[in-house]
Amino acid sequence: MTKPAAVILEGSHVRLRPVDPNGDAMGLFQVSCGDPIEWGSRRVPAFDSNTLIWKYLFDGPMASENEMREAITRRVHTERALCFCVVDCLTDRPVGMANFASNYPEHRRIELGGLWLGPIAQGTSAAAEMVFLMLEHLFLNGYQRVEWKCDANNAKSGKVALKFGFTFEGVQERHMIIKGNPRDTAWYRMLSEEWLERRRRLLKMIEVRNME
Repeated sequence: MTKPAAVILEGSHVRLRPVDPNGDAMGLFQVSCGDPIEWGSRRVPAFDSNTLIWKYLFDGPMASENEMREAITRRVHTERALCFCVVDCLTDRPVGMANFASNYPEHRRIELGGLWLGPIAQGTSAAAEMVFLMLEHLFLNGYQRVEWKCDANNAKSGKVALKFGFTFEGVQERHMIIKGNPRDTAWYRMLSEEWLERRRRLLKMIEVRNME
């Protein structure tokens, strides 16, 4: 079976559940389209969605809820992948997406891909807990290698990968075409024998960020 089995990953700050194109499209569009957001005491002014979310991803920026629904549907039907909706536990609203991708269970290898959070969740514990939940699930289920790939020009993603405990392996030049442009891809990885130490690091990040 090359498509990862559907699972719900529960955290204190975020919940990851298989995305529903019809049920989640509106919420995901609202937190990523650039319009101001206000949830109780949390407020985000109007923002440039391409700069903060979409510039280096396969999709976006999305011009409508329908475009978001179509993009989600493509993710749902991608082989060797499972697409999650990232839900804020406090409000029960979607705040982003994440994927298990490039699943090769026969080699015990998989990738964390297409991760994004709307600005309403950026700078909180959400990102660290999202990655923690995914890695915890994978290593507990026998995976030996988890990969993180990004555009070599995406310094922010590379910095985050290193902060979360991934190891940089190099750059594969002209790896793929994204939005009509050639992309050099930076490769990062984490191995199962490294997880115990990295696990402690991520838990500390979640705790510290939650106290700020």
